[in-house]
Amino acid sequence: MSAMPSYDSDVRRSPMLRELLDLVRYRDVVRLFIANLNKTRYKRSVLGIGWTLLNPLLNMAVLTVAFSRVFRFSVEHYPVYVLCGLICWNLFSQTTVHAMNSLVWGGSILRRVYLPRSIFAVSAVGNGLVNLGLALIPLVIIMAVLGHSFHATWWFLPIATLLLAMFSLGMALLVSTVAIFFVDVAEMYGIVIQAWFFLTPIVYPKEILGPRLAWCMNLNPMYNLLELFRTPIVTGAIPGVHTILAGVTSAVVPLLLGWWVFARKADEFAYRI
Repeated sequence: MSAMPSYDSDVRRSPMLRELLDLVRYRDVVRLFIANLNKTRYKRSVLGIGWTLLNPLLNMAVLTVAFSRVFRFSVEHYPVYVLCGLICWNLFSQTTVHAMNSLVWGGSILRRVYLPRSIFAVSAVGNGLVNLGLALIPLVIIMAVLGHSFHATWWFLPIATLLLAMFSLGMALLVSTVAIFFVDVAEMYGIVIQAWFFLTPIVYPKEILGPRLAWCMNLNPMYNLLELFRTPIVTGAIPGVHTILAGVTSAVVPLLLGWWVFARKADEFAYRI
């Protein structure tokens, strides 16, 4: 009599679910990766963690000097406006670039030991959230110096930050997957990020585009997420329902798409790296 075939429940799991369960199982390793990212980043830095506070301030100062004369009449407290945009942009750009480079250039560890392949992207997002929290300190200082009001609507920031992190994770997974198969993408992405920065109203208000072009910003997911973060701080208002729905869509769709593409191709990474 032939032996009964064994049943392996893992075989029936979808790649997306399997990757998620593995990530939960290795959550302690994720925490170690995040802590190591922070230590490595500031290991040889004279300023150490102070650079996280100084970096957005320096960028804000440069952009304020360069653009304040152009937009000073249309944007009140322009430095606060710019700094809010930079804080959001840094989370997105640094997360996606670091996750992609870690997997493409440092992913050889996957050949030696099993780890959830998404650990690089998730750790990059975790590190980005830590940096965002630290970057709020210079924002508070600038607001106090300029006499900008601190509104009760700051309670909305965790929601806006969560949606921004979801979008960043989805994009990190997506670009990392493409870069594994086409290494040139890692170099080209820097150009895309630079162009995307100037196509997003970070240093200028959307209104300067005029009614004919302003609607195009609704196609830019970073614009919707940026408005969710900046509006409660700058104007003291909760974003409208349309902006919130657009922000949720901008976060959820890329996350699901990125996770699906990444999980389907993850088993091939060890042979491509």
